[in-house]
Amino acid sequence: MVSRLNPYISFAGDARQAMEFYKDVFGGTLVMSTFGDMGAPGDGDKIMHAVLETDNGFTIMGADTPPGMEHRRGTDMAVSLSGDDSVQLTGYWEKLSGSGTVQVPLEKQMWGDVFGSCADRFGVSWMVNITG
Repeated sequence: MVSRLNPYISFAGDARQAMEFYKDVFGGTLVMSTFGDMGAPGDGDKIMHAVLETDNGFTIMGADTPPGMEHRRGTDMAVSLSGDDSVQLTGYWEKLSGSGTVQVPLEKQMWGDVFGSCADRFGVSWMVNITG
């Protein structure tokens, strides 16, 4: 698999409605998982992860802001890097997070992938997900 770069949008409890709206606008295939599906604490029917693969070949990802985290309009978008090339993606992570701030360390998560999030030295939010 080739590494992919796409937007990841955080929502204040209305991710399901927003992602369904984007599907209506752009077409494609929408897959959503809830916090309950993953056995995570919090509101079980809220969206933990959604991905829309559009008919035109681009991807939009999103989720409801997890319980205990603040949702702030204007800072609710991150750039997501994903794929299965562990060496390449770990290298990107090290460069992006090295002079920035790590929010979630790059490590294995409950869904089985290696994931981390950080803000680079310019304040841009990044998410790195390495599939196993």
